[in-house]
Amino acid sequence: MDPDKTIHLYLVPTPIGNLKDITLRAIEILKSVDVILAEDTRTTGKLLKHYEIHRPLQSYHVFNEHKTVERLLERLKNGEQMALVSDAGTPGVSDPGFLLVRAAKDAGLEVNCLPGATAFVPALVNSGLPTDRFTFEGFLPHKKGRKTRIENLLEENRTMIFYESPHRLAKTLLQFSEAFGPDRMASVSREMTKIYEENVRGTLQELIAYYEIHPIKGEIVIVLAGK
Repeated sequence: MDPDKTIHLYLVPTPIGNLKDITLRAIEILKSVDVILAEDTRTTGKLLKHYEIHRPLQSYHVFNEHKTVERLLERLKNGEQMALVSDAGTPGVSDPGFLLVRAAKDAGLEVNCLPGATAFVPALVNSGLPTDRFTFEGFLPHKKGRKTRIENLLEENRTMIFYESPHRLAKTLLQFSEAFGPDRMASVSREMTKIYEENVRGTLQELIAYYEIHPIKGEIVIVLAGK
């Protein structure tokens, strides 16, 4: 497949676990662009090897994106076609990508985001909580501003979705229980699409008790009922 020459930058979702969760179009685009910008070239390298994709890889992550945006923008202006991928899911959703997309748009370049895998949608649907209206909150601040962010959500009546790391899950559930009440319903999804995928639903008090005796591994999505 020849890429659309009017598109300068493609945002290509990658599997969040199961390597089969990639679209045919995503594979075609990755095989055709001039360079693939990857959050972690080692992780993306495994995906490319699996699908026999042989295109140049360049590192693009949260620690270098501010320094590399202008240089990449000039290359895009000069006619290079690029695909941006994250380690898992859709780039730009709690992952690097926003700065480059904004710069490309401001420069009048065409950006195309492909549909594909993202962790919070299946976690939301699996939760059994209302899906008609929801707010995606991503990762809470680790320290500064964390309490304020939670307090700002006390009157939120939509279902809330958070990303969290395994070693902070217990702390987050406890903070939620203190802020929203121990009887507030929630769901914790981990290892989405992988062999040990788990979706646990209950009150915050029940979830805290559950994870006190069960090991916590993998990437975490918390879905919390609104007020």
